Amino acid sequence: MPKRERVMRMSVEQPLWRALTGYRVLTLLYAIGLFVKARDEYLRPWVAIAYFAVLAIWTLATLPRVAGAATCTKRFLTVDLAVALTGILLTPVADPGHGDGPTLPSIWTAGAVLAYALKGGWRWAAVASALVGVANIVQRGAPSQDTLHNVLLVWVASIAIGYVVEVARASEATLARALEIEAATRERERLARDIHDSVLQVLAMVQRRGTAIGGEAAELGRMAGEQEVALRTLVAGGLVPASRASEDASLGALVREVDEPDSDPDDRGPRDLRTLLSPHAGSKVTLSEPGAPVLLLPAAARELAAAVSAALDNVRRHAGEDAQAWILIEDWPDEVIVTVRDDGPGIPEGRLAQAEGEGRLGVALSIRGRLRDIGGTAELISVPGQGTEVELKVPRGKAEKK
Repeated sequence: MPKRERVMRMSVEQPLWRALTGYRVLTLLYAIGLFVKARDEYLRPWVAIAYFAVLAIWTLATLPRVAGAATCTKRFLTVDLAVALTGILLTPVADPGHGDGPTLPSIWTAGAVLAYALKGGWRWAAVASALVGVANIVQRGAPSQDTLHNVLLVWVASIAIGYVVEVARASEATLARALEIEAATRERERLARDIHDSVLQVLAMVQRRGTAIGGEAAELGRMAGEQEVALRTLVAGGLVPASRASEDASLGALVREVDEPDSDPDDRGPRDLRTLLSPHAGSKVTLSEPGAPVLLLPAAARELAAAVSAALDNVRRHAGEDAQAWILIEDWPDEVIVTVRDDGPGIPEGRLAQAEGEGRLGVALSIRGRLRDIGGTAELISVPGQGTEVELKVPRGKAEKK
């Protein structure tokens, strides 16, 4: 039974939301502390006390709202900014001689603007900071140098943070799409290898035998050939469309892991590669192996053995049923090397690239693809008239991590 697909979430902006939560609490305490220190200077301290009571309740009650983009709605942002603007405009009411001193909400107001930046990017931040700037100028009565300096500082900082958030979201969406494409491509290559090792070979055999027999069998062979071409086109097809998850950057980048089917519970220990390759030995295939077991982890051993089977199948198909083949297993401390050699006519120069372009992916997927998946390499050496040699290398360190 296949394992479930695991999805891991990453988000660059989530730490910013957590920082904003802490910022709102700390700036609330700071604003209250400023008022307590200068309380005797206020003409109407009860106005400030009433405002701070509302501000404290609002700040603590809405902490879950600023925990992430999903909970920080437009309605909340509107009310939150209204609370900040109200505090700014109430400052001269509580203290007509306020002058150039801090407003009632003080730097708490910046938290409301930053929430706009995190939620909607630099455009939302520009609008919110502009409204805060207008409110500051109104409560001062006339624009002063300090007021303009503070307004400009909040405006630039909020726009910069909003822009950074937009870039982060775009990067997360791009990363999610790239990882999704990679996962889909690897799964398609795995399926293509399995199809090449079974269905495509059967269809090719039916086509050849049907053409040779003739009659109704020839028509069956023709249909098999058409299905082979269609199936090759399918397994070599294009990219899958973007998923809804990868397009929603606010949820964070999604990293999809497509798991292989569960292996046999008893198949957990190292496997002797010799036992997997020994069935190939016969009158046309000579197997040369060390006198000691060649141990690899099950997944690496199976993939390496399947690549050898694909190489031998290519020998039978392209060099003929009478071709002689040799398998050599070399067990080195740092790697295992399996060489498959035949005495066929060899491969003409450029033939592999042409076959891959036609959708014939035997070497690309069934051999090189399998070795790549277990951290190994496959090298094919062929000289016309002198046979073909396929060298498969699996480094032990990489294979043991698979």
